[in-house]
Amino acid sequence: MFDSQQRSTGIGYTMTVALLTVALVFIPGALILTRPVGNVALALAITCSVVCLSLAWLTWKKLSRLTISSITTQDARSK
Repeated sequence: MFDSQQRSTGIGYTMTVALLTVALVFIPGALILTRPVGNVALALAITCSVVCLSLAWLTWKKLSRLTISSITTQDARSK
């Protein structure tokens, strides 16, 4: 099941999930709880969400590149 000779495919989405969680859960939650009075707080929250979403997209694109050798089957490599 686990082969120590297999290379990692480079998939590590922890940072992507963390950024999406901040952008889509914590920032809107903080806005709801604090009930900002002015437009400055709302603009800052939207800016932070957009930055987090952009960084999540960039890390997703960077980490989701699989090479052909990483998706070959065990039988094909052993021959």
